[in-house]
Amino acid sequence: MSAVDLLIWIVLGATLAGVGLTIVVATTALAAASMRLLPSAILAGFVLAMPLSLPLARKLAAKI
Repeated sequence: MSAVDLLIWIVLGATLAGVGLTIVVATTALAAASMRLLPSAILAGFVLAMPLSLPLARKLAAKI
């Protein structure tokens, strides 16, 4: 994993983790179990960002 891959993964992972956090907190049915769901939503954001960041980094590196 190159530096570009890592940088994009960190930024994209934080973004997706924030989206997951917002969904859990803003949804009334999920907010009751937020202490259990928040770590899972944050982890899922970072895990989902991994396969998304690699092709994006390759496209960016090809343009440079």
